[in-house]
Amino acid sequence: MSRELALIGIGAGDPDWVTVEAARLITSLDVLFVVRKEESLDDLVEARRAVIARHRQTPLRTVELRDPPRPWRSASDYDVAVAEWRAERLVQWGAAIDAHLDDGQCGGFLVWGDPGLYDSTVTIARELADEAADSESPIRLRVIPGISSVSALTARHGIPLNRQGRSVEITPARLVRDGLPDGVDDVVVMLDAHQTFTEIDPAGVDIYWGAYLGTDDEILIRGPLAQVRDDIVRARAEAVARKGWVFDTYLLRRR
Repeated sequence: MSRELALIGIGAGDPDWVTVEAARLITSLDVLFVVRKEESLDDLVEARRAVIARHRQTPLRTVELRDPPRPWRSASDYDVAVAEWRAERLVQWGAAIDAHLDDGQCGGFLVWGDPGLYDSTVTIARELADEAADSESPIRLRVIPGISSVSALTARHGIPLNRQGRSVEITPARLVRDGLPDGVDDVVVMLDAHQTFTEIDPAGVDIYWGAYLGTDDEILIRGPLAQVRDDIVRARAEAVARKGWVFDTYLLRRR
C-alpha cells in the first residue's frame, strides 16, 4: 500500500483560476493539510476554504499545522536560517502525514499560485517522499500546476511577459538592490518587503505592479518608474494599514 500527497496549485487569488484537474483532485482528497502562518495572514487560510467550498460538495477532514517562525528576517546568515526553517517544517509535516494519512488515502496541500515558483512546499514534500520510499507505507508525490502571480500580473496589465528575442529574469528583491542585471531588460521581482524598486535608477525603466492579484482587493499601477513609484509606495502603505499584510509582484522593463 502507499499514500498519495498532492500539492495543488490554486492560483494567485481568484477561485475561478483553479484548473479542472485541480478541482477534480480537490473532490477526491481524504485529508487537507493547512499551514497557518502569521495571524495577519489568516486571510490566506480563508481563501483556501473558499476554494474548497467552490469545488467540493462533501465535508473534508482538515489538519492544521502552525508554521515555524521565519527567522531569516533578522538572522545574520540568510541561507542557514532558511535551511533550519525548512528542517523544522520537514519534521512537523512528516509527523502530521504519518499521524493522519493512512495507506490508500490521498492528502493534499493547497499551494498559493504555482507550486513550482518561489514556494518551498515541493522541496519539502519531495524530501518526505524520498525518506518514505523504502518504508512499508511510501508516499507518491503529485504536483498540480497553478496560475502564478507572474502570469496573473501580466494578464491583468494586458502585456506579454517577454518581448521578442529577449529573456526574462525572475528574482527576489534582494538581488536587484544594485539595479537591474546586465543584459536583462525584463525583470520580475518577487518577495519585496522593502520596496526595493525605490532604490533602483528609474531612468528608462517602466514598472508594472500588482497587489492582491485576483482578489476583490486587487491594486494595479503601471507607468514610468520615476513617475509612479511614489504612488506605489502610498498604495502599498494604505493596503498594509487596511489589511495588515500585502502580497505584491512587479515587472521592471527597460524601454
